[in-house]
Amino acid sequence: MIKKVSRNEMRKVRHERVRKTISGTPECPRLCVFRSNKQISAQIIDDTTGTTLVSASSKELKLANGGNVEAAKTVGEKIAELALAKGIKTVVFDRGGYLYHGRVEALAAGARDKGLEF
Repeated sequence: MIKKVSRNEMRKVRHERVRKTISGTPECPRLCVFRSNKQISAQIIDDTTGTTLVSASSKELKLANGGNVEAAKTVGEKIAELALAKGIKTVVFDRGGYLYHGRVEALAAGARDKGLEF
């Protein structure tokens, strides 16, 4: 009998494969993206200590529709503002196993527009 594998399980496999090569340091932390059907969130993480330095989400910003491209761009801009306020200028982008398309791409574009480098 063939076991059916869900999309989320396959995304986790892709994420683990990407995480073998991507790691956040204190000088260049990791910008990690999580996307659900209704919300999107991003965290800037220092993997050496395992701490979240900055985070932003569409739920936290109380956006009317957190599952669209405009909300993702807003979250990207907000996380860039918070990161620059903490002195973080460069990050490593971790797309979390998602395709670099649509909301994930919009979040990255919003962060770049506000001055975050990756």
